[in-house]
Amino acid sequence: MNTQSLKRKVNENREEIIQFLRELCAIPSMEGQLKEVGERIGVEMTRLGFDEVRFDKMGNILGRIGPRPTGSGNRVLVYDSHIDTVGVGDPAAWDWDPFKGKVENDILYARGAVDEKGSTPGMVYGLSFARDLGWLEDTTVYYFGNMEEWCDGIAPNTFVEVDPKVRPDFVLIGEPTKMQVYRGHKGRIELKVTAKGRSAHAASHYLGDNAVYKMMAIITQIRELDRRMRFGMGYHPVLGFASIAVTDVSARTASLNAVPDQFTIFIDRRITLNEPHDEVIAQIKGLIPDYLQDEIQVEELFYDEPSYTGFVFPVSKFYPAWMLDDAHPLTQAGQDSVAALWGESRPLGTWDFSTNGTYWAGKAGIPSIGFGPGDEKHAHTMLEQVPLDEVVEATEFYALLPKMLNKRITEG
Repeated sequence: MNTQSLKRKVNENREEIIQFLRELCAIPSMEGQLKEVGERIGVEMTRLGFDEVRFDKMGNILGRIGPRPTGSGNRVLVYDSHIDTVGVGDPAAWDWDPFKGKVENDILYARGAVDEKGSTPGMVYGLSFARDLGWLEDTTVYYFGNMEEWCDGIAPNTFVEVDPKVRPDFVLIGEPTKMQVYRGHKGRIELKVTAKGRSAHAASHYLGDNAVYKMMAIITQIRELDRRMRFGMGYHPVLGFASIAVTDVSARTASLNAVPDQFTIFIDRRITLNEPHDEVIAQIKGLIPDYLQDEIQVEELFYDEPSYTGFVFPVSKFYPAWMLDDAHPLTQAGQDSVAALWGESRPLGTWDFSTNGTYWAGKAGIPSIGFGPGDEKHAHTMLEQVPLDEVVEATEFYALLPKMLNKRITEG
């Protein structure tokens, strides 16, 4: 198909798209503090003529083009871009301002550049271009700038169940994909394992029951379990290897010369499609020796921290694995868009890290794919970066996808 009119519009707005990204990165949005960066995005969507622009109850920013979904008969397509970031650690360790960033060889180095503010300018401009070119036939589209770093999937969960209470038909996730179509990733579950003991003075520690020693056998078995996973246990041919790791520990003790009466470890368990929730929990509980069953407890973690607006939405820290079929119309529409824009076929991929797809596709079963500028390997580092050419080119993909999806659906 002829995409020259789209490419002209994108090229004419290249500097505005890049400047928009730089302004977004310059606004700190750590720990779910989205108000200021959300307001800046809202200004841009209003200027570009979105039909609705507002914050939801959690404090995420929404932009809609097309009629309200209720009763319209339109299919609904959501563009998901999380606009919160991790922290910067010690600012003095950076060679440049981590928020204002720097541009070198047409690459922007800044916190949030790739994870994931880099997709927002292309999504916002791309959806407005799709409207202008008449490519949103029978489709209502949302831009959804949300908080994800604090808890994967919680924002889309509220999108469907609380505000605006819309269940989309399709979702595009803007996490970095090296400009390829991604269609899944492993899941994970966060667990707490606690051993109970009895305190005693270290000089007569034999009168106590050291909780640390009870946990040592569990930690050894966790390490062995991870080794078995690396040799293929739980392996999925596309998503790869399952894994398990101890990520944090804490001891409760009266003093440094007392035996701890409680010792806790925290576990990050990466799961594949072949590993149901209950089986994963049972597997961890199965590591506890019979004689310690009453003294060691396994708990699934929950997230119930309020957002910056005070909104609370308790959810389990279980994040399912997911993968969309290669032949699905949405996957194929993504590949069609790549071919139409750049005249080539690019391999489908999956992420190593977790995304909001864990709710959209993993829990809600909504067909989802990913496409975004940059490489996830740069996320959360002091060299976080995104190529500016990719930021601009991604705009073309975001504009064309609704048209190619409509074509795939209508042609069967």
